Amino acid sequence: MSVFEYKALDANGKETKGVLEADNSRQVRQILRDKGWMALSVDETRQTEEKKRKQIALFNSVSATDLSLLTRQLSTLVRSGIPVEEALQAVSQQTEKPRLKSMVMGVRSRVLEGHSLATALADYPHVFNELFRSTVEAGEQSGHINTVLDRLADYTEGRQQLQQKMMMALLYPILISIVAVVVVVLLLAYVVPQVVEMFDHIGQELPMLTIGMIATSDFITQYGIYVAALLVMMFVGFQYMLKNEGFKREYHKFLLKIPLISKLVRGLNTARFARTFSILAASGVPILDAMRISSQVLVNLPMRDAVAEASDRVREGAGISKSLAASGYFPPMTIHLIASGETSGNLEEMLERSADSQEREMEALLGTIMGLFEPLMILFMGATVLVIVLAIMMPILDMNQLVK
Repeated sequence: MSVFEYKALDANGKETKGVLEADNSRQVRQILRDKGWMALSVDETRQTEEKKRKQIALFNSVSATDLSLLTRQLSTLVRSGIPVEEALQAVSQQTEKPRLKSMVMGVRSRVLEGHSLATALADYPHVFNELFRSTVEAGEQSGHINTVLDRLADYTEGRQQLQQKMMMALLYPILISIVAVVVVVLLLAYVVPQVVEMFDHIGQELPMLTIGMIATSDFITQYGIYVAALLVMMFVGFQYMLKNEGFKREYHKFLLKIPLISKLVRGLNTARFARTFSILAASGVPILDAMRISSQVLVNLPMRDAVAEASDRVREGAGISKSLAASGYFPPMTIHLIASGETSGNLEEMLERSADSQEREMEALLGTIMGLFEPLMILFMGATVLVIVLAIMMPILDMNQLVK
């Protein structure tokens, strides 16, 4: 039995969407006719997902919040002793989002056909990445699927919380920056021209500061729209160039050379790698496979290449810590903890500690940067307004001196 998504007109002529389980699309159409509805389209869930993968990912991806909730619900139900297929059915009934409902029912239909849960999840690779699928597969093979799902639920929830913290940390300074730029542009483009009109008929020599302000105002008024368009084109062009792997790799290397940015990039990527490596190792995934899969969560390409090279050294018999240390990209604390884990035979715990340590350090660093950013923006705004006021007041004060 498969899962089908349908669009139909009900008895009142209103378009409605839904999901049904049936042997084929003809049976779905018959069910809809029995209700007095007219089917507009009937597609198997897997075919629908294939179409969506070819569309823009931004509008089709499942949010980290939804994935976290789905994983936690499934983990709780399976840990309670409920069979996987029944747990999937319960999860599909609890969700109110049609996309998630059809996806979970599609996974359930594959499980009912006799496929493993990991194989069923592979039909939706843009939702359940290789880390998720490999961990589930290891849990199924070891017979500890409930424990593995618990770890995955903790992992997805932790990743979601980290993303929320980053977004909240960046949201305020971004808003302040936008407001600051808008205020300065409005002052120079609309307020200043009206104030300095009276200087045109004075006939006296204007201070250099006033001349510079008038020139800047004229430039923004005449060419501001073109400058904005150029900036947008440069941004779009840069994003397009990042699709080229060679350019992207060089750009990522450049980021690793900038003092403060380098520390953030290394710390965030190391935390993601250590967290992923930890959950895979604890779930019973072979070390080489765990390293390969963990490298895929690294956004920075040189660091990803470094892990790939390290896995080759490990395959030849070298230690994990020494292999990772050879690149020089990973923080010494992480290397020492991994070395300790290799020596004590408790690698997954040391990796988890390393991830916790890096995440705390990055949160503290971001907090410090954001804490400094606000007063710096206030100083910038104050200095800008002061310059504008001085540029306007200096000719007025000169006029008063002439009158006296």
